[in-house]
Amino acid sequence: MRSASFSTFGKPSDVLKIEDRPLPEPGPGQVRVRMRMSAIHNHDLLTVSGDYGIKPQLPAVAGTEATGVVDAVGKGVTHLQPGQRVAASGQGAWADYYLASAASAVPLPDAISDEAAAQMISMPLSALALLDYLEAKPGDWIIQNAANGAVGRTLAMFAKRRGVHVVNVVRRESAVEEMRGLGIDHVVSTDSAGWKDEVARFTGGAPIKAAIDGVGGASSGELLSLLGQKGVLLSFGLMSGQPMQLSPGDLIFKETVVKGFWLAKVGPALGPEKIGRLVGEIVQSVAKGEIDLPVSGIFDLADVSKAVAAAAEGHRKGKVLIKA
Repeated sequence: MRSASFSTFGKPSDVLKIEDRPLPEPGPGQVRVRMRMSAIHNHDLLTVSGDYGIKPQLPAVAGTEATGVVDAVGKGVTHLQPGQRVAASGQGAWADYYLASAASAVPLPDAISDEAAAQMISMPLSALALLDYLEAKPGDWIIQNAANGAVGRTLAMFAKRRGVHVVNVVRRESAVEEMRGLGIDHVVSTDSAGWKDEVARFTGGAPIKAAIDGVGGASSGELLSLLGQKGVLLSFGLMSGQPMQLSPGDLIFKETVVKGFWLAKVGPALGPEKIGRLVGEIVQSVAKGEIDLPVSGIFDLADVSKAVAAAAEGHRKGKVLIKA
């Protein structure tokens, strides 16, 4: 079978190669999925470059989330059957076939397209887990940068459904209209002079309970300056590649708490019942069209180098997907 493999860490478009590998056999509690479409996430690119928190043993097959059809089931799997369409995370998803945990494979209704199903779990689950982690309640105000990223867009949509107010900070004016086109409110660009005054107009002076920082660098300090007393600054990403730049005065006099968030660590602590409820909310919302998961491009698995290059580009309006 075809697999997007890498035997050394490096720039994904350089080190990923299509190789022929044996068909994997599902072990106990696993399913083999015939991949139809797979998402390219930032963490996938960081894994291939060797910059993520988890480094696979090399050589490895890239990709962590996809949708497809169950092809075979391992011992003990009774709730899924061959021929069943699922969304399932699993290492090595950028291949004609991949293995996934049967417990985490999500059966799909016909109302959900392959394009949505391929990106339905990782980023939306991170968004919902973030809202829960922050204990955001109806009427609360929170703020996030990198708001036009996959997690940011989804978080804003789920928060609106839950009655949580979100200030969505982006870095270019064109992204403001893109976000509004998705039905997302309270969007402001740091390209605009006086953007912090616009934030104050959004909130009407109400305190901002928490900030989600996906950028780092000076942007971290900008969010911190807008937090209310005893607010929480949550570090979620490092798009700038720069260390967080924070004002000691804001930290001290606002009694701010700074935390890190990584779903790989937070997720297991939520427990299977809570994860199941969150995934159920995602499936229902996507099936009803309440959550939009846009796509900016679809590439064949054979063109994986072009696909990851496109995914690494800025100013995308949605996920880049790989199809088998």
